[in-house]
Amino acid sequence: MPHPTEPAPPGPRPHLLHTVTADTLVTVDLSPRTGTRNRSRPPGPYRRLFALPGTRAFTAGNLLARLPMGMFSVSAVVMIAGARGSYALAGAVTATGLAATGVAGPWVARLVDRYGQARVALPATVTAVLGSLALLLCVRFGAPDWTLFAAYAATATTPNLGGMSRARWAHLLRSDPDALHTANSFEQAADELCFMLGPVLAAFLTGTFFPEAGTLAGAVLLLSGMLLFTAQRATEPPPRPVHAGKGPLFIPSLLACFVATGAVFGSMEVVTIAYADAQGHRSAAGAVLALQAAGSCAAGLVYGALRPTGPAGRRLPVCLSSMAALMFLPLLAARTAGSLWALAAALLVAGMATAPTMVTAMTLVQDRTPEGRLNEGMSLVVTALLTGVAAGSAAGGWAAEHVSPTAAFAAPASAAVTALLVHTASRMAGAVSRTASLNSRRTH
Repeated sequence: MPHPTEPAPPGPRPHLLHTVTADTLVTVDLSPRTGTRNRSRPPGPYRRLFALPGTRAFTAGNLLARLPMGMFSVSAVVMIAGARGSYALAGAVTATGLAATGVAGPWVARLVDRYGQARVALPATVTAVLGSLALLLCVRFGAPDWTLFAAYAATATTPNLGGMSRARWAHLLRSDPDALHTANSFEQAADELCFMLGPVLAAFLTGTFFPEAGTLAGAVLLLSGMLLFTAQRATEPPPRPVHAGKGPLFIPSLLACFVATGAVFGSMEVVTIAYADAQGHRSAAGAVLALQAAGSCAAGLVYGALRPTGPAGRRLPVCLSSMAALMFLPLLAARTAGSLWALAAALLVAGMATAPTMVTAMTLVQDRTPEGRLNEGMSLVVTALLTGVAAGSAAGGWAAEHVSPTAAFAAPASAAVTALLVHTASRMAGAVSRTASLNSRRTH
């Protein structure tokens, strides 16, 4: 038989109601926060990520330094074309810088792996900043054209900021694959955000103040962000003075897949600008392309909040298939609707396949790159992407000029299909090789 309710034990806990039955004491939590029981919700995946000591500081520095990556090329084109009256010269200078980055990037990354991020990245950044300032001065004071190429080539020593940030996450979360997936997704979303805001900021600065303002601001942001990033020594991966085993180039099929993916980005940018120009709205091309980046950024954050099922090698074909299918949407919108607004909506949806594909591919690179060479592997990926961007830009420009701006949207769709076919062929060849090896062992 139950007894009357007894008073609570001594102590300042008025939200606990104690009831005594014949056999036991039942305590009910009437905390005002829950009304019934005091249950604390587990933090979300991104909150858990940035609860780690030092992660907020190095992320802030990296984002600050990464923002100029979307500013420098636009600022250089506006600055050079405005002063010399030649877009051809401006394009050639920026192309030279792109090529130099593809050559120098892996070497800088190898030094970062061997001697540490702070020891290598900071002086490399100072060299790149001096190159940007030299370009600014050469343009400002009318130096010969060849000096522009030399100055802009010096900016190729800029470290792979996204790769260094991913290397830190891989070091901190090496025993937590779910959290590493979230971190890789965040980094991809950050890439999209920086390349979406960077050109807008550059155009604003060069148009509002003076032509050199974009380059100058980018140099200041790059150096300031790198100083903050490299100051966070507690989260820095340890250097690996001795490298054993194969280098990151043992995954050529994956690098070829990144080349094709870069061709998607390069061709889509050029073709969209050509299509907007044909519609009489060339000034709106930047906003339309920003929607593609926005879709990718949003998809990356959502993808990071989900727990992946299965290894990255099995998820990548699904992501590539989705990207190949969605990249036909801009072509269909351009052909059927013939409206820039319809194209903008199609690009927003098509961009949602980009981030999951890149996140999964980057995870696969981390899994297959030898320990101690992650920055080098990431830099090779960037080189492959830049190669694809250059090839895609050329192909998209040719198609827009010699076929039509509408039909040219077949170029990015074809590049996405190529990426899928390359990866599929690689998997099939690997399966055949493994089967042959197994049969050979059974025979002997």
